[in-house]
Amino acid sequence: AALGRHDFSALPLHGDMEQKDRDRTLVRFANNSVSVLVASDVAARGLDIGGLDLVVNYHVARDPDTHLHRVGRTGRAGASGMACTLFDAREAHRVRRLAPDFSDAPWPPKSLLEIKTPWPEMVTLQIDGGKKQKLRPGDIVGALTGEGGVAGDAIGKIQVTDTRAYVAVRHDVVGAALKQLGEGRMKGRSFRVRRLV
Repeated sequence: AALGRHDFSALPLHGDMEQKDRDRTLVRFANNSVSVLVASDVAARGLDIGGLDLVVNYHVARDPDTHLHRVGRTGRAGASGMACTLFDAREAHRVRRLAPDFSDAPWPPKSLLEIKTPWPEMVTLQIDGGKKQKLRPGDIVGALTGEGGVAGDAIGKIQVTDTRAYVAVRHDVVGAALKQLGEGRMKGRSFRVRRLV
């Protein structure tokens, strides 16, 4: 909520959420529809989100394995990334124990606060149909780019689960994409479509 008040596009991810809400949050984050994911240690393991630039640890991890899995969310598969841990003098000994080679860096300059917060370039749409209805990513692309549709480069990541499909589209084509998918047909039938917010 605090990040939202400062114009960041942010969502929470924690163990008290229902699984379907966690899944939707992860889809939106992976689709670049949300810029910041504020997560408990439920996100320390098992997330496969490519291109993650930065991990910020707000609390120091209690054990080395948790710390390793947290910071390992960025800079994967040869990509570059940064992991930062915020701590005070009372926690410095714990940080040194977790990461003996850490570098103690000063806060960035306040001038960074004057830079306008970038907004995510994509919006995620949910289609109420998935693998059980024989939907494939190609069906969704075809429906979106068909007659009077959106350009192919306006379509981002597509994920199809058993009963739902998610497609990322650029902000400037959301209305057209909703119309194409809502009024069109895939696999010979209509599907309910909505924007995830």
